[in-house]
Amino acid sequence: MLEKEMLAHVQQFQQQGFLVLKQVLSKEKVKRLNQAIDEIIKHEPQSLSYNIYNSVERSQEIASLMDEPSILPLMVNILGFNIQLHISHLTIRHQNPTPEQAVGTQSFINWHQDGPHPKFPAMNGITPLYYVKTCYILSDLSQPDRGNTKVIPGSHRRPFQPEHVDVNAAVHDEVQITGEPGDVFVFGQNLWHAAAPNRSSITRRLLFLGYSYLWMKPIDYRAPSEQLLRAATPLQKQLLGCVDEDPFRNYVPKADELLLKDLYLGHAKRGVYQ
Repeated sequence: MLEKEMLAHVQQFQQQGFLVLKQVLSKEKVKRLNQAIDEIIKHEPQSLSYNIYNSVERSQEIASLMDEPSILPLMVNILGFNIQLHISHLTIRHQNPTPEQAVGTQSFINWHQDGPHPKFPAMNGITPLYYVKTCYILSDLSQPDRGNTKVIPGSHRRPFQPEHVDVNAAVHDEVQITGEPGDVFVFGQNLWHAAAPNRSSITRRLLFLGYSYLWMKPIDYRAPSEQLLRAATPLQKQLLGCVDEDPFRNYVPKADELLLKDLYLGHAKRGVYQ
């Protein structure tokens, strides 16, 4: 990604709270990912929907996306270079039955901002950005009502509360994100969003890899397995939180511990870590 294009994407993300990047993954890569997911699902009980967390531990094909070269520099220039993998969440949604039957299945999710409970602290009614999710689209979501993610553009930049949280009923200014296999949808945790029901005959497959600051606890793992670390690249080791044996270094790292610094275009590159 060229520097000018990168900065334009960062600006759009800051204004809208999300991005859709076209044809990030090749058809062959999408095919390999879906084959890996098929293998994972073989060992799961049959369900209307699947939510498989820490999925980088389940497949090296999935783990390879941690430092995907079309995406990682963008994450660094949105969040900075002191970041780690925050979550790797595989979601699969089959066609929804009636709303009554779907309750409790997580086959749809109402309007919300991501975050812990209690919520992230807000300032003047606005929640700051703490982590960013990259969503790899692995099935045909080129049309709405296929389990697409809904968003309210710009809702991260102002005090906001939707008129209701029911994803089945329209909200003012809502947008359904559409895309084809290999596209990537990027959004911040503070953007209001929802997971719409799948009204189609197509099984919706999305793979979320989230990134947060090194000083935050990840959502779906405490420490990477030895097996994952043995296969990890140096950049991936930072993304897995392995900066130094001293946990203090996750809060105040040394310059040579943050290999992602070289991908950063902002002012900090000229600062204390020069």
